[in-house]
Amino acid sequence: MLGDQGEIHYVFPAFSEGPAGTGNFLIVVTGTAISVLATRTLRTDRPVSVFAEFPRHTRLGPILPGNVLELGSIVFEFDEEYAAVVSAADAEIFSPEILPADPLPEL
Repeated sequence: MLGDQGEIHYVFPAFSEGPAGTGNFLIVVTGTAISVLATRTLRTDRPVSVFAEFPRHTRLGPILPGNVLELGSIVFEFDEEYAAVVSAADAEIFSPEILPADPLPEL
């Protein structure tokens, strides 16, 4: 489904509610792109299609109040526990010097 985007670096679930309707999504960050995958209504861990794609140099943050982020013109809500994932995905591209060393690089 992701084609030739390289290995997956980060994945987190998100929810969007807007004029086009509501939906559950998985936001997948790879080495070359950020993909928004639409999921099944009752099985939010099962992607069914690519809803949107953005270049990897697209910033996910800043995280807005209520754990909200904007990708393009789409607003996504996510659980608070994924705020660190969003921040790490941005830091990997925009501030790599602040990331800690990988404790298990062989994995």
